[in-house]
Amino acid sequence: MRLTVAVQMDPIQRIRIAGDSTFALLLEAQARGHRLLHYTPDRLRLRGATLEAVCEPLKVQDVEGDHARLGEPSPVDLSTMDVVLLRQDPPFDLAYVTTTHLLERIQPKTLVVNDPRSVRDAPEKLFVMDFPELMPPTLIARDRDAIEAFRAEHGDVVMKPLYGAGGAAVFRVAPRDQNFGSLYDLFSVTFREPWVIQKYVPEVTQGDKRIILVEGEPRGAVNRIPAENDIRSNMVRGGAARETELTPREREICATIGPEIRRRGLVFVGIDVINGFLTEINVTSPTGIRVVKKFGGPDLAVAIWDAIESRRGG
Repeated sequence: MRLTVAVQMDPIQRIRIAGDSTFALLLEAQARGHRLLHYTPDRLRLRGATLEAVCEPLKVQDVEGDHARLGEPSPVDLSTMDVVLLRQDPPFDLAYVTTTHLLERIQPKTLVVNDPRSVRDAPEKLFVMDFPELMPPTLIARDRDAIEAFRAEHGDVVMKPLYGAGGAAVFRVAPRDQNFGSLYDLFSVTFREPWVIQKYVPEVTQGDKRIILVEGEPRGAVNRIPAENDIRSNMVRGGAARETELTPREREICATIGPEIRRRGLVFVGIDVINGFLTEINVTSPTGIRVVKKFGGPDLAVAIWDAIESRRGG
């Protein structure tokens, strides 16, 4: 079965392919004989009832710096695509939300992965709150009294933006931290929405495990160790990847959230777990495919494309 696949992503020329999950998906799609088209979200447009994008034919090869060959751009009716991969990176802002409204118009004729309505309705740091029994104590608020009461109850906390990504603006706040007032002011003027305040889990120094689920089933994982003098384990912030296995508790977490992930049509999801506590469910543009394979795990692009083809009736 040969599919025509359009990928909505940030400019492919700028990516670092060694750790890029979108690129891994494109390599596997090309290996299966699927036709690839590339466009960036700014080139989406709704003309009456027709959703179009200015797309370029795409060929990929696993060669850093010469990884993408693009053809001539032309307008394409996205409802004629078999699959659209929704793979642009956050921020999850109104521009991102708008693309989900637009892409929702071509479903179910075109399969959008992940489902745009579910992406819109399941922000990573809000969707996870559906499972409070799996999480460390967490508050989503911007009210100072509520935050102060939470700090008094739980001691060390982590504060982070509700719609942040990649470890940006993540702070550990001690119980008697003299910087808290300034940090509160900074968040208040920077973010209009509430932010996340979460009990600090000191075992983060031993790693923040990224587990990849395909159709709600755990298929691979990698442990991310924070850099020295940093609580953030994101690899773009200096975290180091390590080979790992799932614990019984982590399998329990996956079994608990898996049915809801499947129900929402979320084919490719990455969850974050620290010392047996679920902290995020990543649905916008999850990463980790290439690093899992690098450390001897399966090629998860294969499992994801098997799932996509199954959904297309192949």
